[in-house]
Amino acid sequence: MTNENLSLTKSLNQLGCEVQSPKKQTTPLVFSSPHSGRNYPTDLLAASKLDAVVIRRSEDAFVDEIFASAMELGAPLLRALFPRAYVDPNREAYELDPNMFEDMLPDHALTDSPRIAAGLGTIPRIVADGIDIYHEKLRYADTCNRIEHFYCTYHKTLKNLIKSTKDRFGGTILIDCHSMPSFGAPGIRSRILRNVDIVLGDNHGTSCTPEITEAVENTLSKMGYRVKRNTPYSGGYITQNYGLPEKNIHALQIEINRALYMDELTIQRSPGLHPLARNIKLLIQSLADIAPTAINYQKELSLLAAE
Repeated sequence: MTNENLSLTKSLNQLGCEVQSPKKQTTPLVFSSPHSGRNYPTDLLAASKLDAVVIRRSEDAFVDEIFASAMELGAPLLRALFPRAYVDPNREAYELDPNMFEDMLPDHALTDSPRIAAGLGTIPRIVADGIDIYHEKLRYADTCNRIEHFYCTYHKTLKNLIKSTKDRFGGTILIDCHSMPSFGAPGIRSRILRNVDIVLGDNHGTSCTPEITEAVENTLSKMGYRVKRNTPYSGGYITQNYGLPEKNIHALQIEINRALYMDELTIQRSPGLHPLARNIKLLIQSLADIAPTAINYQKELSLLAAE
């Protein structure tokens, strides 16, 4: 790694994210882990009413470790170091709940969405199991700094990875890596997830070519995992915003049931983590094998449509 790259890595670390890059990128795959950050800023801990374990329940804990073999197989992995409870990069930049703030929000803020209503906007109000994070209301200026320094850096880095990959290979396949709780709030989500190991989200077929989703589903199913598509997770902001198959940029969200690899109450790795990581490595290799065909197939479709 050059001194320039070392400086870039240090700078990104200071701003809360890190790219784990191979010596040479050999595949059009890019991996993103926006919710696995576990460096909790002191200002968040001081403002929070939660203890050091409960506040972590929104994390996609250890997902960056599960997908760490991407670098070994020739693909970059972008991971957040800051926690989702601090700022969520899988939302629009200013998707904010006005009831969380003591002052007025700017006109450009999105203040009404299902995610905001659920308490999970760009600045979350709750952790995943519905417990409020904060003692009191926040000042917008303080949270704006989080968005500008952490959120924006994450997305600038992701855009650069996608562009450089597309420039090199003619297309990009972005895999957005997440985990999901094995238990949820009472109701439909709990019933849906009761017998599901992995949910694939391709925004109902609009964020990537079906060939990619089908290949991932078939590979995981052959490994013995119970896989669903788009229910209840069809893809968040990253999948919806970056998945542009007509431009040969494909985005697929993968949600892994946390019961497969961790204790969800104590946020500790379980013995299942290592076999899961081995299987994910096999999945990444299978994706690398089909990626040239998948992106060339999409390129040919685009050329035919233009004729």
